[in-house]
Amino acid sequence: MAETTLTETMLAEVLAELAELEDPKIRKVNEKHGDDHGVNLSKLRALAKRLKTQQELARQLWETDDTAARLLAMLICRPKAFARDELDAMLREARTPKVHDWLVNYVVKNNPHFEELRLAWFADPDPVVASAGWALTTERVAKKPEGLDLAGLLDVIEAEMKGAPDRLQWAMNHCLAQIGIEHAEHRARAIAIGERLEVLKDYPTSPGCTSPFAPIWIGEMVRRQHA
Repeated sequence: MAETTLTETMLAEVLAELAELEDPKIRKVNEKHGDDHGVNLSKLRALAKRLKTQQELARQLWETDDTAARLLAMLICRPKAFARDELDAMLREARTPKVHDWLVNYVVKNNPHFEELRLAWFADPDPVVASAGWALTTERVAKKPEGLDLAGLLDVIEAEMKGAPDRLQWAMNHCLAQIGIEHAEHRARAIAIGERLEVLKDYPTSPGCTSPFAPIWIGEMVRRQHA
């Protein structure tokens, strides 16, 4: 009982601190990308570093449905402590792109149910959920490609990427680029698919950054590998 009260007190204190970190200018910029929070991410990471790992607090922060609180939860949780169904529910509740992205990259990728969730999400009819399945598949393309049908993935990308909703299209494009970067035997086909579909060809890219247009992305990363 005392422990519950202690966690509730800490939750209130952390939420108050997050409220103090809120910056209207940052919120305005984030809202253009669909992220409804105004907390500087460097300050959020500094707060997480101070709090250290606290799984119960992380769960309570998630339950607030507040974007900044959920981002903090991703930084202080124990990724391996979440059950498969818990992570599935969390992904479906992740309203904003940043929360979705951090949940996949910081938590699910480090969870023992990674492969089971990858397969389930990959085949999900919800394009946002499916985009998480593609993100996990891209991780495997890069780090553990054994058992993946890379040619089959390219078939799906070639047939479906052009007409896919934004988040799913972005994830499929990343997978296309990763196949081309990591697997020389599929590189020519990956580049050809990118050139034919022209997905993200005109995406505005800041100076010094690599274009997400797959043929340029593949070419630049391969060049760096050989530099």
